[in-house]
Amino acid sequence: MEETTGHDTDERGSSSPRSRARHDAERVTLARLPSGVEIATTVHRYDGAEDGPTVYVQAAQHGREINGSEVLRRVHDRLDRGSLAGTVIAVPVANPLTFDRVSYTAPAALDSVNPNMNRVWPGNAEGSLHQRMAARLWEYAGEADVIVDLHTGSPNMLPHVVYAQGDADARSLAAAFGTDLLLAEPAGDDAPDEWRDRGFDGKLRVAAAREEITAITPELAHNKQLVESAIETGVTGLLNVLRQLDVLPGEIVDNGTPRRARNHLGSVDAEASGLFRITGEFAVGDRIAQGTTIGTVYDPATYESLQTVQSGQDGVLYALRREATVTAGDRLAGVAVVE
Repeated sequence: MEETTGHDTDERGSSSPRSRARHDAERVTLARLPSGVEIATTVHRYDGAEDGPTVYVQAAQHGREINGSEVLRRVHDRLDRGSLAGTVIAVPVANPLTFDRVSYTAPAALDSVNPNMNRVWPGNAEGSLHQRMAARLWEYAGEADVIVDLHTGSPNMLPHVVYAQGDADARSLAAAFGTDLLLAEPAGDDAPDEWRDRGFDGKLRVAAAREEITAITPELAHNKQLVESAIETGVTGLLNVLRQLDVLPGEIVDNGTPRRARNHLGSVDAEASGLFRITGEFAVGDRIAQGTTIGTVYDPATYESLQTVQSGQDGVLYALRREATVTAGDRLAGVAVVE
């Protein structure tokens, strides 16, 4: 059952701009478990006093990435709905299934075909569990002019915003959002083999671009915990996007010193399983030269060195794994080529 509650109406029937602004919170069923238990979430809709674009924002598509949920709560408190133009649709918990498990993917027993929800967009109403959930949310996202998909990476990731390479509108919104790094991600035929191997064609942002919907993916860093710096970066960035679109009045607020770079070209992965030992003083955000030795992977039982981990290019070190136990194929570092 779906319920709607309305707010911000003027009981006197006033025709003032504030009385025409409205906030509704709707409980929406995304899918059902085999027992019939509903997987449901809340969709917030903010209708402004004036006409304008529709902006869809979601958080916690991956359940351990919770800072975006707190961003939406604070933006809710700060929105002056009387000055809002257009519509903002916000989903603070896009994936309740993984949220309750504090996990990145769904358990195999529930969706062994598509455990990662961010690989199935725009979804399929008759498909697997995640496909059905995505299809239900796409009913909102697919009607939007702009999509902001809030994510958070590991604590050892530089906050950044990803946008489609060659999309000037998305790049403009990414720059408005801010952070210290803007990553242009190639898609389709322009993308490396990794793109197809990892199913990136099913990301929400990529599905939106195919439908000519401008979309960005801010990565705020720090999963599983509410971190004030990441949250405030997200709040400032989202309000900046709304100002850029004239959904809210006001000027863009400083939110970092963005450097533009290209994404998914500088992944440094583990070639063998073992322990990863960082051998230098590195911090995310550092400039790093091609050939720089970052660390080693060694066999903890025999002490044998299995891999010298080096950067394959010059760029910005935007991610660095600090967890020592690694499996072959794990990402150890990310280096973005600065444009």
